[in-house]
Amino acid sequence: MAFEPCAVIPVYNHSDRLGTIVAALRSCGLPCFLVDDGSDLSHRGVIDSLGAERGVTVLRHACNRGKGAAVKTGLRAAQAAGFSHALQIDADGQHELADVPAFLEAARSRPEAVVCGRPRFDASMPRSRYYGRWLTHVWVWINTASLAIPDAMCGFRVYPLTAVEPLLEKVRGERMDFDIEVLVRLHWAEVPMVWLPTRVRYRADGVSHFRAWEDNWRISRMHARLFLQRLGGWW
Repeated sequence: MAFEPCAVIPVYNHSDRLGTIVAALRSCGLPCFLVDDGSDLSHRGVIDSLGAERGVTVLRHACNRGKGAAVKTGLRAAQAAGFSHALQIDADGQHELADVPAFLEAARSRPEAVVCGRPRFDASMPRSRYYGRWLTHVWVWINTASLAIPDAMCGFRVYPLTAVEPLLEKVRGERMDFDIEVLVRLHWAEVPMVWLPTRVRYRADGVSHFRAWEDNWRISRMHARLFLQRLGGWW
């Protein structure tokens, strides 16, 4: 199978660092799909100017539908364009761009596998996010009956498109619950996973769209739904 990777970047009112991220990905030879998830007009100019560059495609949702919905749109467009793999990375600058070549090399060596970031956090991580992640870790271990997924929330990954695209209809999560649910379903489908350590920073001037009560409630419902599906053997 030919290895033809691209990058998928969900974007919602993140434009400050987007140019730097796109430039770094393009320097690695990656065509980029920017999925504008209903950004305000003040951010669309930056997104559209990047879309005018060679190797950059802008896809747009008319209104904000959520990070997961944006990633789904990007992954489907990437496969329709003939790419074999898609590197997912966030637009807020939390992920370590210097690690992109290592992720691509791992995907090239194991094209059947999902290459997942295993985050290394520093003191910038809010304590509320720390405890919330651990709750998700426990639920993921329950829903996979294993410790095979050490972190299901890091949105820095390389997906083999032939493996992930058929699962997108089953993944109901379209916001912050997407990253977790799609990884659990890939595990259920026995898709191999490769884990690479990567630094994740919560920037002091960063803009987070994680809504503590709403998103944690949505994630909790997703965990419960997956548990009932696993319990009933419905998958």
